[in-house]
Amino acid sequence: MKKVTYLVCCVGLALQSCQSGQVKNENPFFNTYETPHEVPPFHLIKNQHYLPAYEEGMKQHQAEIDAIINNPEAPTFKNTIDALETSGELLNKVASVFGNQQGANTNDSIKAIAKEITPKLTAHWDAINLNDKLFERIKTVYNNKEKENLTPEQLTVLDKYYQGFVRGGANLSPEDKETFKKLNSELSMLSLQFGENLLNETNSFKLVIDNEKDLSGLPENVIATAATVAKNVGLEGKWIFTLHNPSMIPFLQYADNRDLREKIYKAYINRCNNDNEYDNKEIISKITSLRVQKAQLLGYDTHAAFILDNNMAKTPENVYDLCNQIWNAALPIAKKEAKELQDMIRKEGKNFKLQPWDWRYYAEKVKKAKYGLDENELRQYFPLENVREGAFYTANKLYGITFTQRTDLPVPHPDALAFEVKEANGDHIGILYMDFHPRESKRSGAWMNAYRKQSALGKKVTPIITNVCNFTKPTGDVPALLSFDEAQTLFHEFGHALHGLLSQCTYNKVSGTSVPRDFVELPSQIMENWAADPEVLKVYARHYKTGEPIPQELIDKLENSGHFNQGFVTTEFMAAALLDMAYHTRNTTDPVNPNEFEKATLEKIGLIPEITVRYRSPYFQHIFAGGYSSGYYAYTWAEVLDADAFEAFKETGNIFNPEKAKAFRENILSKGGSEDAMTLYQKFRGQEPSIDPLLKRKGLK
Repeated sequence: MKKVTYLVCCVGLALQSCQSGQVKNENPFFNTYETPHEVPPFHLIKNQHYLPAYEEGMKQHQAEIDAIINNPEAPTFKNTIDALETSGELLNKVASVFGNQQGANTNDSIKAIAKEITPKLTAHWDAINLNDKLFERIKTVYNNKEKENLTPEQLTVLDKYYQGFVRGGANLSPEDKETFKKLNSELSMLSLQFGENLLNETNSFKLVIDNEKDLSGLPENVIATAATVAKNVGLEGKWIFTLHNPSMIPFLQYADNRDLREKIYKAYINRCNNDNEYDNKEIISKITSLRVQKAQLLGYDTHAAFILDNNMAKTPENVYDLCNQIWNAALPIAKKEAKELQDMIRKEGKNFKLQPWDWRYYAEKVKKAKYGLDENELRQYFPLENVREGAFYTANKLYGITFTQRTDLPVPHPDALAFEVKEANGDHIGILYMDFHPRESKRSGAWMNAYRKQSALGKKVTPIITNVCNFTKPTGDVPALLSFDEAQTLFHEFGHALHGLLSQCTYNKVSGTSVPRDFVELPSQIMENWAADPEVLKVYARHYKTGEPIPQELIDKLENSGHFNQGFVTTEFMAAALLDMAYHTRNTTDPVNPNEFEKATLEKIGLIPEITVRYRSPYFQHIFAGGYSSGYYAYTWAEVLDADAFEAFKETGNIFNPEKAKAFRENILSKGGSEDAMTLYQKFRGQEPSIDPLLKRKGLK
């Protein structure tokens, strides 16, 4: 899209004069960002700027689409596909900032804007995807692609546009197109409401403790954090625990008070299932029904068939084959683990039956008894800053890239940090934001996203990437001390960031993480292998007080316990993946009762009552508001890839083997979705992946 100098723009927005004499708008989205590397000027962006920028962005985008359609020249890749790629610049500019703030720093104003703009955006994109004249041009280019000298990347981009329009309803009849638009509109609003309900319900619960005896068993840093939370809301002298993982998980691991463990656990697993204003059950029923209708309009029997047709897995049958293979290996181990925990309960002279809120508590006890490993002792060696530097060290050793903190850049939230990423020769690669700690304005979980994706069509556009997490906060003079799981999560999300940062594609359409859902987790999950490797641990795992590296004895304990509790971890995850598939392999639009459906599904696969599915339906945000519908299995699919890929490094005897690192960067990280995912993997590995390294790593073989 051509640059436009705005003399007049949206109503109600005043103009101010720049010192240069040029006219500058008070709305930052209408100006070229005057910041280093043109990062968003977060310090200037106000909530009132979003809607006018969205409206103008859609208006400009539609004008650009009209220009493509009305071009009198015969359709070519350049005048149609390239033109599509460069359209919508302003719209993308505002959407990237708003979308990221919506997830990481929302408020009532942003929620209201989202409710107003979501149906408009859905209608805008439907108007483009269902435009007959535009599709005819794309189809003409697609049918004549042999006549143009297209690169492999251009062929992929063309195929993605063509298939995207077909999957977006372009081949439907006029009547079905109207139905399709209504389905999209309703689905977008339901997903938005689902996520909002979950955030509100999560924030609404607080376990307030006023008797110090009820803190028995809890580590000092956990108690201190709870005291700080209470003090911040005017309850000094008390302790507050929330449903955010850094608060809830340690409570379930260490709190001796079983009744309170049960209370916080049940509050967590019953989120959005309390028949109140935040209940998500009816939303789930509507979403699953509408998804079936949409899939069947497009010629698919189920939503899963529609989604998976675009993934590496291709069919529901292939997903079930993988999931069942791992489920059948893990379930017997989970049953043995449950018996082991029950034995520990009896050894303590108690006779109650193991319940889900007991699992983490007694797993800690068994792990300490069997391996001498205390999770709280381990935390002392994982201060957040060290773990972050460990991730940077790993990327530097593998790819030669460097990370330098920039304090002169505006940040999306005061908690966020900015880093400039450079090649070994000093060339600028991109900017990485990292935002680590929970707050009520941030949704739960951890993720990577982009404020700007890499591309090079006409001009070089460098990426601006963000990692957002919910890790334990520092308290007093004690830094944020991560659990080993949290350390691996940091490396995981950093792997996604590398995928976005090291992209070397021409087209935005396929750059960075624009890959099949079951391939996108490979760059993230492979990084977890380095996080746990003894060679890397000795570099970054250092005691927060003394700076001493983690002792070999503790590394040995960590390695020896590597298979511990894997039955639990694998079954709670696979139960969620199979629940996702069960919802989305339905071919009926009949209403569904989520509680009854979930119960029947989990009974059918044989999940033991001592383990709760990782995500119960009413808070399964991944599949009902997070883009992973029929795709939660993708983490396991990618685990097969990452275990096999890391094996390629280990086979050389050097986990930083420069040739393997170069091959991984050139064939996986830099390529985005510019070629078929399995083709890219085979170019790196020289063969298709084997499931054996994963089963071995999990102790399932």
